[in-house]
Amino acid sequence: MTPHRLCIAVLLLVLLPAVGCVHAEAPADVRSRTFQFTYAAVVTGLKPDQPARIWLPIAHSGDDQVASIVAKELPAEGKIGRDADYGNEYLYLDAKADADGKVPLKIVYKATRRELKGDGGKEVKESADLLARYLRADAKVPIDGKPLDMLRGKDVPKDQLAVARVIYDAIDDSLKYGKDKPGWGEGDSVWACDNRTGNCTDFHSLFMTLARSRGIPAKFEIGFPIPDKHGAGDVAGYHCWAKFRPEGKGWFPVDISEANKHPEMRDYYFGNLTENRLAFTTGRDLTLAPKQDGGPVNFLIYPYVEVDGKVWPQDKIEKKFTYQDE
Repeated sequence: MTPHRLCIAVLLLVLLPAVGCVHAEAPADVRSRTFQFTYAAVVTGLKPDQPARIWLPIAHSGDDQVASIVAKELPAEGKIGRDADYGNEYLYLDAKADADGKVPLKIVYKATRRELKGDGGKEVKESADLLARYLRADAKVPIDGKPLDMLRGKDVPKDQLAVARVIYDAIDDSLKYGKDKPGWGEGDSVWACDNRTGNCTDFHSLFMTLARSRGIPAKFEIGFPIPDKHGAGDVAGYHCWAKFRPEGKGWFPVDISEANKHPEMRDYYFGNLTENRLAFTTGRDLTLAPKQDGGPVNFLIYPYVEVDGKVWPQDKIEKKFTYQDE
């Protein structure tokens, strides 16, 4: 072998393993977490044997996590359907209340969630229709009007990644995380802009409004936070975040409400997410599978129930969520 060919061979031996590992697994410094998550609820307030239509969101598997159902305790067999807009999966069942007027529900998952870290990854191929959907308004997420005033007077660059950072900082600077004003938690961008407070749905709806108004596709994801401390315990309720896709790049996550609660992690939560969460559904104004009798669902994380063609109120659905690390 000539010296020239020898050099090329050595170079290939050095580079090929490194190139291959990009697609084989996440970088070594990316954390992951494996745990069981129990999603339990009881529909209450029904008459004995009264029928109810019930939809439960299903934790999905994808680039960010792997999740599978390992146990179920349900009053009927049910079937899994997928919505046409976002590809969310729902477990649907027709059930009748027991002698106490209740319908108990329980699903246990095993999940491995990885930290999202870096520059948004490579550009992924998605349908033009889906990307267009992530640019359009939702019922509570307009792409015009008063919320856009938050960027008035700011030096907004042309680069979409830089624009998203300006939006992220503007929301974090202007809002204060809180649940003390009526109307919080609906994911209403105008309400959040007017009241300068809210929870994760309000923060990230406002982010989607401003991103989409600047031509940046943005989407809503919702699931549950897993406590930082490993072990076992209760999960109080849902958590959501957003992702945006600058031109020519992949999806970047943001978690502005967590950054607002933890200012020391402000830079981290622009483009990164901890592994301490489990995602269930994507999108707003959902049409379920099979289709519900009521109108579009604002977002779905808790059981959605219809009785006699009407939406059953959430205050009549008892909920309990728990986790246990493996």
